Amino acid sequence: MLLPRTPLLNLIPRRRFIATAATASKMSTAVPNSSATPVEDVIREKLTTAFSPSILIIRNDSHLHAHHQAMRGSVSKETHFHVTIISSAFQSKPQPARHRMVYALLKEEMSREGGIHALQLRTRTPDEEQKQMQTQTQNEQEL
Repeated sequence: MLLPRTPLLNLIPRRRFIATAATASKMSTAVPNSSATPVEDVIREKLTTAFSPSILIIRNDSHLHAHHQAMRGSVSKETHFHVTIISSAFQSKPQPARHRMVYALLKEEMSREGGIHALQLRTRTPDEEQKQMQTQTQNEQEL
């Protein structure tokens, strides 16, 4: 008996945030001061403001790396993130340029002690995401 293939990413909890113009305007004033996830909140606010993404998924993977030597003694629980951004702002830009855009935006959080230690990015345009979803659907139907 074959079991359906389930991507590992579907098993890992993550916060999915679909940005709109209305939520972007609220984000700049609605970020709480005593959040349990202040770094994630800053990432979300900056990316939403700068890129107006149609999809923004931020997954905190810090707990998977807490045992690493570099993380010993760190009091921050927000050091490793996987971010998926779907935005038309990436149109006609190659992948390295897209990543540089995000890194430049989060430069302060990455240079701060106890800030972002690792940032894994998936940056796509809406057209690229649609093509990816179509390919994935076709592959699943072939199984």
